[in-house]
Amino acid sequence: MFGMIPWRRKEIRSGNLPSVQDFRREFDDFMDRFLGDVRSRPEGFFTREFAPAFDISETDEEIIVKAELPGVDPKEVDISLTGNMLTVRGEKREQHEEKGENVYRVERTFGSFSRTFPLPCDVREDQITATYKDGVLDLRLPKSETAKKKSIKIAVH
Repeated sequence: MFGMIPWRRKEIRSGNLPSVQDFRREFDDFMDRFLGDVRSRPEGFFTREFAPAFDISETDEEIIVKAELPGVDPKEVDISLTGNMLTVRGEKREQHEEKGENVYRVERTFGSFSRTFPLPCDVREDQITATYKDGVLDLRLPKSETAKKKSIKIAVH
């Protein structure tokens, strides 16, 4: 899209409209007032938190929840169901460190997470299964009999 917008080094002025540089300066000032001067923050101030991705889908028979939890020990994952609210909590403790003279950066991704999702229907709590393979948590929540879709045939005379 930006390839379609003409770009010029000179300030573009059309009547009383502010230039792109004026807009940029105003925006930078706004962000500095909102966040403080970001340029004076130490590197890594805006760190990435561990926030796993979840996929929730539904079939006629069950609700399927998949979560990407690479590097998370399955023993560190707690799954609970309260009413129709599913909560998945866990902690990732992963650290990669390279030793040697030419190492310029060591990055670690760790932290705890807690996600809560409302379920669209009642499930059979005693038949919920959880598997963990290749960093993916797979939850299967069978629907209760009352939650399954029922179809009614209409008699045509």
